[in-house]
Amino acid sequence: MIPTFGSYHLANVRLHRSLTPGLSAPFDADGFALADIAVADGKISSITAHGRSADAIDLGGRIVLPCFVDCHTHIDKGHIWPRKPNPDGTFMGALNATGADRTARWSAEDVARRMDFSLRSAYAHGTRALRTHIDSVAPQEEISWPVFETMREAWRGRIELQGACLLGIEGVRDRKWFDRLAKRVAAAKGVLGVVTYMVPDLEELLDQVFAQAIKHGLDLDFHADETDDAAAISLKKIAEAALWNGFEGNILVGHCCSLARQPDLEVLDTLDKVAKAGLAVVSLPMCNLYLQDRRPDQTTPRWRGVTLLHEMKARGIPVAVASDNTRDPFYAYGDLDMLEVYRMATRILHFDHPVADWPQTVSATPASVMRLDGFGTLAAGGDADFILFKGRSWTELLSRPESDRIVVRGGRAIDRQLPDYAELDGLMVE
Repeated sequence: MIPTFGSYHLANVRLHRSLTPGLSAPFDADGFALADIAVADGKISSITAHGRSADAIDLGGRIVLPCFVDCHTHIDKGHIWPRKPNPDGTFMGALNATGADRTARWSAEDVARRMDFSLRSAYAHGTRALRTHIDSVAPQEEISWPVFETMREAWRGRIELQGACLLGIEGVRDRKWFDRLAKRVAAAKGVLGVVTYMVPDLEELLDQVFAQAIKHGLDLDFHADETDDAAAISLKKIAEAALWNGFEGNILVGHCCSLARQPDLEVLDTLDKVAKAGLAVVSLPMCNLYLQDRRPDQTTPRWRGVTLLHEMKARGIPVAVASDNTRDPFYAYGDLDMLEVYRMATRILHFDHPVADWPQTVSATPASVMRLDGFGTLAAGGDADFILFKGRSWTELLSRPESDRIVVRGGRAIDRQLPDYAELDGLMVE
């Protein structure tokens, strides 16, 4: 359907208002308009309201979206489930299992093979940019960061790969070591990241994190409040630290689950500070649904585990959703398919009635947070990187896996062959 070379004209496609700036066309209630896309030399030469053209490929109103941007993943720990499953499905079970596997098995070869497998999956599903957290507890940082840098170069032009270090906030207490880590992250052009807990010296430790980010010119990426404990308010503490440190870089905060369990006045105070500090928030609906409120007596969970994205968006806080973990002790499933993430987010977080501009949560918004100009939208003059689906409406698109979608990169349809799990069998034996 898509030519393998040259110029072509796709007619009668559905484009979404929030992802196609500048398109002048009548939009329906879900934000779609029928349009035509002209492609030449790997670029989008024009996007116009649907008309008649003798040489166009008529696509019958099928949806076209820009390639996805996945801003919170863990491809360094992906696919270890077969050799180290979560014993009970809890957060602590995941933490302990992952730590044991990392200590025993995470050689450079092991990390590299699993990373590459993950990236091939993401690429086949239509992801153009991806940020991965990298476990950086000593001595793992000396193993995984060189692997990441090699992988980033190998994938350049297919997936724009970013790395963010990952360690518990208590690791910041070793100031000399944390300074060395920040230098290592800066040398790799990465992002400074930590997991925050309600430790007694949290504010002091956050000051150290912000100081290192300012010193090395780094953006920040936090895991925060991944718990149902209403007393967990580190999201608020991060916002306050950003304000009193005068931080001007980008800050992305993930999870923020406990916010949904807190009293309204506490929530309003936190959201006001988050908005004032300019933080962005990413929810991880699939992983949080899996881990949160899992009960030892096997009773049914009572809440969804996601944070308050609607309330955040109403205050102008940039919000996104992302894949998070893939087939590891934190989430036993997943394939880095951002359509699956958006489908699940729509159902769990109610990204509908109205759809509004929620599609930006897997495209334009994370692209902005990651400082990726030209990613996550479709525009004349931009790269011809998009996904052609069979669905002609949200209900059609989100009701099926769309496993036969066509992913176009640089104007050409890519080979969407997914890697076979059997490729990893050699890593799963003791």
